[in-house]
Amino acid sequence: MEPTLVFIHGLESTGRGTKGVFFRERYPGMIIEDFSGAFPERMQKLESLLAGKEDLILVGSSYGGLMAAAYACLHEERVKKLILLAPALHLEEYNPYLAKRLFMPIVIFHGRQDDVVPLTDVRAIAERLFVNQIFNMVEDDHPLHRTFAEMDWDSLLSR
Repeated sequence: MEPTLVFIHGLESTGRGTKGVFFRERYPGMIIEDFSGAFPERMQKLESLLAGKEDLILVGSSYGGLMAAAYACLHEERVKKLILLAPALHLEEYNPYLAKRLFMPIVIFHGRQDDVVPLTDVRAIAERLFVNQIFNMVEDDHPLHRTFAEMDWDSLLSR
């Protein structure tokens, strides 16, 4: 059974942004939607989109990384892997999940020059909560302009 691939964009982006276009061109079956509104509305839409789906590999960028991690906390048995791109885990929306530890494989990419999401805060949270993680600090900015397209997405998106 093939995994269900899902991309969740950041707070001020859409599914038609740079990353969404990249994934849509290379992984035509990937679920790529637009999310708007406050965190509860975004999470409600994500819940509806993924209802009944299994073997999920979630890719979340910034605020979408926060959403992906929160979703995994609620549905750990359905999420096979998380790929988090500068995830905004430091925001108060993640506070209800700070007691939950996740055991699925989690790969994080975070730019050393990120001036939007604080690397040290996210790394500390990830170290505490994600048991099976690989934390990649890259020479890049918040959107990962220099490294995103060069990542080995075929490997990352496999189980």
